Amino acid sequence: MSSEKAPEKLQNKSTKIALILIRGLINLSADRLRTLKLLNLGKKHVCVVVEDNVITRGMATKVKDYVAWGEVDDATVKLLQEKRGKKDPKDSKKLKKYFTLAPPVGGFERGGIKTQFTKGGALGYRGDKINDLIKKMI
Repeated sequence: MSSEKAPEKLQNKSTKIALILIRGLINLSADRLRTLKLLNLGKKHVCVVVEDNVITRGMATKVKDYVAWGEVDDATVKLLQEKRGKKDPKDSKKLKKYFTLAPPVGGFERGGIKTQFTKGGALGYRGDKINDLIKKMI
């Protein structure tokens, strides 16, 4: 057993990613539908903020044709909780695990909701640009 330290990326303790369901759930394969349900993405324009680890990144790449996702900063998470946070009816002290958003002001990117972000669309991995999309949708 070696006593090497974990890589620098894994030592970052509070990295979070946000996933937003852009397209609807019609004509989805059962496997992808199950993955979206596990991520609490039940309808369009719903955002979830989850811990960034290998499992959630794998789930995000599995449904990359239906969601936009990327690393979210703490200011955006705080803004989401203030503007769109709703109380859980079962426990009034806790917030729900998802945020319902409005369609983005000014619309999605020019490529639309059927093409990847790298090709000018709205889907897939965005990196830090997810913060701009969330602010347009609040």
